[in-house]
Amino acid sequence: MELQETSYQIQGVDLLNVANEFGSPVYVYDADKIVKQYKKLCNAFEGVDLKIKYACKALTNINILKLLRQQGCGLDTVSIQEVLLGLEAGFEPSEILYTPNCVSFEEIQKAVDVGVQINIDNISILEQFGNEYGSTVPVCIRLNPHIMAGGHSHISVGHIDSKFGVSIHQVPHLLRVVKTYDIKVNGLHMHTGSDILDAEVFLIGAELLFNVAKEFKDLEFMDFGSGFKVGYRPGDVTTDIESLGKKITTRFNAFCKEYGKELELWFEPGKFLVSESGFFLVRSNVIKQTTSTVFVGVDSGQNHLLRPKLYDAYHEITNLSNPFGTKRVYSVVGYICEADTLAYDRQLNEVREGDILAIHNAGAYAISMSSNYNSRFRPAEVLIYKGKAHLIRQRETFEDLMKTQVSVEI
Repeated sequence: MELQETSYQIQGVDLLNVANEFGSPVYVYDADKIVKQYKKLCNAFEGVDLKIKYACKALTNINILKLLRQQGCGLDTVSIQEVLLGLEAGFEPSEILYTPNCVSFEEIQKAVDVGVQINIDNISILEQFGNEYGSTVPVCIRLNPHIMAGGHSHISVGHIDSKFGVSIHQVPHLLRVVKTYDIKVNGLHMHTGSDILDAEVFLIGAELLFNVAKEFKDLEFMDFGSGFKVGYRPGDVTTDIESLGKKITTRFNAFCKEYGKELELWFEPGKFLVSESGFFLVRSNVIKQTTSTVFVGVDSGQNHLLRPKLYDAYHEITNLSNPFGTKRVYSVVGYICEADTLAYDRQLNEVREGDILAIHNAGAYAISMSSNYNSRFRPAEVLIYKGKAHLIRQRETFEDLMKTQVSVEI
């Protein structure tokens, strides 16, 4: 999003025109930014056989999936529903990684039936898998390296008390299970969390995987997860992808020589690919001044953007309607019957009732975590693609709200 003369634009498309045409609130995504981030990641790991699997839980709109598939990206899924979305978007089953957590064995069987790559993070489930499929269906194993990573406890998933992955200390038991059921392990996986800055976190985890990998002779790939940090505040420190790529590429190639076989290196970014592409446009309903605070009340809330409430996440906000107005301090709040503050004590160009505000970094874990709380409708989504605004999800209606409810005689 850039300020061109008097208006904020994406690919030459005026965002105020988008809000007027499609209404507010509305999610807007910049296709060029998504492609740029994908290419940046690929270029950083030029020296290896790299496979990127987009963590689609970040943003599952089928048009985003199609866009990334067009670039050569694969898919990381965590539910059978995401698997089906991927197939609907045109991905081949072999391009889809399925990494469930605490699902029924029946769901895993459904994923096997459609032919995707299975990734198991539980010894009990692995035993059931081995008993059912033996060596006929290859499987990846997700290990928990017990590395604390990420800026918030909710986004760190590789620590010792995490529900994700088989503990690195359980490897002897894991090996017995694999041998007993003649399980073909074709990949090893780890994911430590999000907002990781230091390449050493990946390298420490890599060394753990490399040590375990020596016990498996049929590996085809190693998956290091993701967690690359993007910028939320002006001047934020972000993951140095180029430096990370060089360090990991060097060490990975050295390991492949030790292993005696060239392996594929997988990453599964979500936020890194789509977060910065997204802007959430909301309208100011009211300006309300109390004894201590000036509130901007907007036509949205935690039902559409949960991250500030759930993670204390910071999202930059821009007043699109008044780009040169005097700076004033506001707290931006929603219209939900909760304390759904979206931003505290922000300096914004003076906000008037009816102004359109753009909430930045709204491409990841935004609409995908939205709800119908307070019986509000989910917003529309728009993709700016090749200089044109395309509606890619209609705004919900009351009919949508009632569609799955069954009325009985009361």
